[in-house]
Amino acid sequence: MNPKRFMDLFRDITSAVLIEAALVVLAAILLVWLSQKTLPWLANRLHSKRRLWVLALVPTIRILVIAVAILWLVPMFIELTVKNTIAILSVTGLAIGFALKDYVSSIIAGIVAAYEMPYRPGDWIEVEGQYGEVKRIGMRVVEIVTPNDTVIFVPHLKLWDGLIHNANNGGASLMCVVNFYLAPDHNASEVCQVLEDVALSSPYLKLTKPVLVLAAEQPWGTHYRIKAYPMDPRQQFKFMSDLTVRGKDSLRQLPVSFARIPPEQAMDLSKSD
Repeated sequence: MNPKRFMDLFRDITSAVLIEAALVVLAAILLVWLSQKTLPWLANRLHSKRRLWVLALVPTIRILVIAVAILWLVPMFIELTVKNTIAILSVTGLAIGFALKDYVSSIIAGIVAAYEMPYRPGDWIEVEGQYGEVKRIGMRVVEIVTPNDTVIFVPHLKLWDGLIHNANNGGASLMCVVNFYLAPDHNASEVCQVLEDVALSSPYLKLTKPVLVLAAEQPWGTHYRIKAYPMDPRQQFKFMSDLTVRGKDSLRQLPVSFARIPPEQAMDLSKSD
């Protein structure tokens, strides 16, 4: 592009314009910071769907603030004629295409995620074997915290080529599965009844959701699964621990014995679970 034509793209920049631009940038930063601090604080004082709805506002507000700031700033510095707009878009497209392909692809995927909502703050998701709660959705990455309190940053780019497992999908219900493995010689109906009673007596159980006890016969014995829902997704690990401990105690009072699973079959079970 001719240097003179390039300079014609820009308006005359005065000190007043620079001050106004600085104020716009500072106001946008302040609004984004306030939304990231205030909304999670408010959400932690709410429950169920209201908490998830408030958390979902954080990335939406950030996108809106950034978009408004850009729309405000661009006309201050650039003369937006049709010719100038085409020239700017051409140059920007080339730069993006060659230098920032992956980065921009993640940003675009983030915009798609804000629209399609495959995950929201408060959701429990698994991406490439990493499971945790979505704490923050940025422009480029989603931040999840694992049960071991490890923070993992997953690029939105995974939307294009990876599987995303969402355990509660924006809702307040998350199904938990607790496994028990027994030797084959026992009364299966009695075991199912005992495990159902264990689930129904849990202090963490969400009573509005069903409790299922499933049995599957294996070469080494019988595989039992309790499927039930905790009152809050954040209680899932306490809930599963409670069912495991009380389930084992209850089964020990029956004439049953726990199965000894060969290592190779144990690996297959862990994959299927």
